[in-house]
Amino acid sequence: MIQSPSLEHILNSRRSVRKYDTEAQFDHNAVNKALELATLSPNSSNMQMWAFHRVISEDKRQKLAEICMGQNAAKTANELVVVTVTPNIWQQRAHMNAEKVRAAFAGREDTTTKRALKYYDSLIPTLYNNDKIGLRGIARKLFSFWIGRNKPMVREVSKEDVRVCLHKSAALAAMTFMLSMREQGYDTCPMEGFDSLRAKQLLAIDARHEITMIISCGVRADDGIYGERHRVPLSEVVFKH
Repeated sequence: MIQSPSLEHILNSRRSVRKYDTEAQFDHNAVNKALELATLSPNSSNMQMWAFHRVISEDKRQKLAEICMGQNAAKTANELVVVTVTPNIWQQRAHMNAEKVRAAFAGREDTTTKRALKYYDSLIPTLYNNDKIGLRGIARKLFSFWIGRNKPMVREVSKEDVRVCLHKSAALAAMTFMLSMREQGYDTCPMEGFDSLRAKQLLAIDARHEITMIISCGVRADDGIYGERHRVPLSEVVFKH
């Protein structure tokens, strides 16, 4: 029986690979498995407002590589995965969650049930119905400030705050994806250097969606890692209170 690598080994061996072995065997099913696991990632309010565009064909892969500023990590990859956020589908996701709550708490009329339903039926629409900043956005900020004078209150309620929240959820899924790829023996590189407008045009991605990152996938070449990993000391980033 082959033993799977430990989480510690996966974390230590995962690197942002800048060049892949173009002659190595690559199983595209591994990407599918990793994406299935990525959808299990934690995400804000279980809204799951993300999408994953797999770029497999040689033609589109090479075109996207150029859109990624010609990075070797993109040009030598066997597959590219474009991770996006989908802010325009908030209504169907809120409805989905509300229906799940109703089914889970069927027949109950307690405080927990009422609060859960109010969250998806009232609070989520108030937060996500922000296509226009205008007076509605200002009112949300003022309401948060007013309530927050006397008790803890969520302050990040603007359109931009929601945008950040969606990208955080997508980034969590992206990390799960990359760790799963490493567990299967493959390598990845998350890239931010790309022309988002051209990338969305190439893949016919909804203009309302935003690209969080583009992840290249493959088997690292011998010279695919450009240097030893280095991190700042824990004392600089970990604080006890």
